[in-house]
This record gives sequence, structure tokens and C-alpha cells, in this order.
Amino acid sequence: GPGTMSAPGAAAGGGRSGAADWGGFEDNMQGGGSAVIDMENMDDTSGSSFEDMGEMHQRMKEEEEEAEGEAVAGEEEDGEFLGMKGLRGQLGRQVADQMWQVGKRQASRAFSLYANIDILRPYFDVEPVQVRTRLLESMIPVKMINFPQKIAGELYGPLMLVFTLVAILLHGMKTSDTIIREGTLMGTAIGTCFGYWLGVSSFIYFLAYLCNAQITMVQTLSLLGYGLFGHCITLFVTYNIHFHSLFYIFWLGVGGLSTLRMVAVLVSRTVGHTQRLILCGTLAALHMLFLLYLHFAYHKVVEGILDTLEGPNMPPFQRVARDIPIVSNAVLNTTAKAIALTL
Repeated sequence: GPGTMSAPGAAAGGGRSGAADWGGFEDNMQGGGSAVIDMENMDDTSGSSFEDMGEMHQRMKEEEEEAEGEAVAGEEEDGEFLGMKGLRGQLGRQVADQMWQVGKRQASRAFSLYANIDILRPYFDVEPVQVRTRLLESMIPVKMINFPQKIAGELYGPLMLVFTLVAILLHGMKTSDTIIREGTLMGTAIGTCFGYWLGVSSFIYFLAYLCNAQITMVQTLSLLGYGLFGHCITLFVTYNIHFHSLFYIFWLGVGGLSTLRMVAVLVSRTVGHTQRLILCGTLAALHMLFLLYLHFAYHKVVEGILDTLEGPNMPPFQRVARDIPIVSNAVLNTTAKAIALTL
């Protein structure tokens, strides 16, 4: 009596405390905006429920077949004709199977899409104020090496910055009348910006993995995306104000600050001088060279026009091959070598 009563009570109490614990855990998860779920740690179990449904369907089908087999055996004993009935049953089963397969495919595709959107939601759940502060922080290098610096694992800011860079690049291409032989201006701009962001992020993540740096792929994308803020400022100013010296000042100043910020973060997350040198040297070189490339590759036409306006454009001095008297093979060889060297 009392023993049997106490057991359910204890179980209920345990359940309640468990529920309280879980409630606390959920509060912790939802409470701070900083709790971001890493994609790497999550198992992709989007299609499991459909697989279970498929197994159930298979089991039901087998049971139906057994039942039909028994019924057919009974009918054979009775001596009834079953040619038409058996054929009709087979056709019906085939049609039902086909419809089930199509439905399952469509449903699993829709479900996996929604599941993937849900997985991505935490990375885009960010306040505009946070984005603004992170943009400002991306220009301020912090010298703190003793423990890892925090990297925001969100992709909203970086994505907007990449699109901003695309817009600035398009503006620069149009004002300088850049001619793209293959493809469109828009395609080239998007390909260049997204190619750099995704490609270099993947490369840096691979290097970080080799150098034992504590950084995830999402954090790498975020770090490099916010690093493009300096590029956006530099290109926006120098595409509109055409001075070589101004570009170099901005390239070293603004581009250098954003690069230093990324280098400082990576240094704080890497152990070992050689690893730090490899990782940070590669990132700094790629980042600064990309800015140079964006400036000179899509802006050279205006600079050419400015040069012609500033002063007379002298034609380059052309070397003309002179007539050489035929003396001997040795002399001819030496003169040919000399000409080849001078040309």
C-alpha cells in the first residue's frame, strides 16, 4: 500500500525536478543573445522521421501481402477464378507505391528545407545595434594574447558587408567604363566578392586546422566578413576621389587597421610562434592584396584618362632591329644573344 504509493510519488518528484532542470537549461539557451549553436556540433537528423515512416509503410505493405496471399490461397481452394482480381490488386499496389514514393520525396525535400532554415536562424538573429558595434570593433585592433578573443558567430553583418562591397564595385566599374569580355558586370562583382569571402575563409579555416587554432568555420566567415568593412570604406572613398596618394593612405590606414584586428584575434587563438606567423602572414597578405586588386583591376580606365589629361602621353621608345653584316657564325651568335638580352 504505502510502498506502491511512494514509488509513483517519487517518480513524479523526479520528473518535476528533471523538468525544472530542463526549463533552466532552455532559459539559459534562450536568455543571452550570445548562445549560438555551432553547426559543427549539431547532428543533421532532418530526414530521420521520414525514414521511420518509410519503414512503417514497408512493414504494413508486407503484412498486406501476407494477408492477400492467404486470401488468394483460400480462393484457389474454393475454385474461383482470380486472374482479374490478382491483376487488379497488383496494379493498385504499384500505383499506390509510386504515389507514396513521389509524396515521400516531396515531403522530405520540403521538410529538409525548413529544417535547414531553422539551423541557420541563430546565425542571422542579431540586433542592428550589435552589428554597428561589431563594425566599429572590426577597425580597432585589441592587443590581448593571453586568452582567446571573442568572435561573434553570426553571418548577418558579414553578408551585408559583402553585398555592400558588390554595390561599391559595380559603381566603380560603371564610372570607369570597365569592359568585361565574359559575363556581366553584376556577375563579375558578385563572383569576385563572394569568391574571396568564401574561398579565403575556407583556406584560412584549413590553415587554422593545421596550425591548431581554436576557430570554427562560422567564426572564420564572420571574422573575414567584418574585415571587409575597411575595404568598403577605402574603395567607396577612392572610387569617388581619384588621387593615388589618398588611396595608398587609406590602404595602409583603414585596410591595415582591419587586417591588424583580424591578425590580433587569430594570434590570441593560436599557440606557437611559427603557427601564428604562417596563419597571420597568409591572412594579412591575402587581405591587403585583395584591396589592391579591387582598386587597380576595376578602376584603371579612369586613371588612364587622368594621366592623359595631366601631361603629354609620350609614346614608348621602340627598338628597331638594325642590319648586321655577315661576318661569321660566332659573331652572329653573340650579337643575337645581345639583342635578345636587350629586348
